[in-house]
Amino acid sequence: MKVITLVHGRSTHLANLIKGLESSSLVPEGLWIVHMNEPCGEFDSPRFPIHTLQVNEPGGLPLAKARSAVTDIDPAADWVFLDVDCIPAHDLLAHYRDGLSDRPDTLHLGQVRYLPEGASQPGWDEAALYERGVEHPLARYREGPGRDVPHHLFWSLNFACSGSTFARIGGFDEGYTGYGGEDTDFAFRAREQGVALLDNPAMAFHQYHPTYDPPLNHFSDIVTNARRFYSRWGVWPMEGWLQAFSDLGLLHWSDARLEIIQAPSAEQVAQTLNTQRLGF
Repeated sequence: MKVITLVHGRSTHLANLIKGLESSSLVPEGLWIVHMNEPCGEFDSPRFPIHTLQVNEPGGLPLAKARSAVTDIDPAADWVFLDVDCIPAHDLLAHYRDGLSDRPDTLHLGQVRYLPEGASQPGWDEAALYERGVEHPLARYREGPGRDVPHHLFWSLNFACSGSTFARIGGFDEGYTGYGGEDTDFAFRAREQGVALLDNPAMAFHQYHPTYDPPLNHFSDIVTNARRFYSRWGVWPMEGWLQAFSDLGLLHWSDARLEIIQAPSAEQVAQTLNTQRLGF
């Protein structure tokens, strides 16, 4: 079982991800770190090999292209996709191994607990992460391990699939750049191909970083990616964010129309900084 993570900055978060994998009950075959729009780093672990590669895209962070690198690395492997912000629990890989052994033809969606600011400072242990981590509110719509998850709830922070399933779906659409929409598009194409999305108990802890609510810091990417999504599926993704942007007078948004009135000012972006320090 191989692990891939994408990184742009976040060196401390990446070090904690590696530390989590080193405590894993199941040793990964390797960790592949995809550096987006930055030079490759140098990493070493006594438990597993670490590989690096670089993906550049002047127009924004190439998230989709970076994830699709697995098809060039080893399209026959079982892959675990971890966001760089995630610290894997010691049994995460074992849970994914069991899930993929039982249902190799599906997407397996792990669990995420969000950590408050300071929870992943040096000296953290897994018991403390469980104690301080909280579920995302949308987790209440999941019915438990082994059960089907509605495809629109897919999130790429923590999931696993076989290389053949990834290829069957077609990977992530590289036409999406920056933040927003590519996850839901991937899940909708999985549904179109008859690939189920299953709840898996594999737990990861999302390390704190500043967030914005609504995410005006990603305004341009979200609008561009929403239009791309609508052109394919005939429905709008990220409706809550689009409505919030519209309520702020930044968009004209209707059933079939999305037009920018004006971009948010630096002051407006700053005002949406989430002060709860929970990471979502």
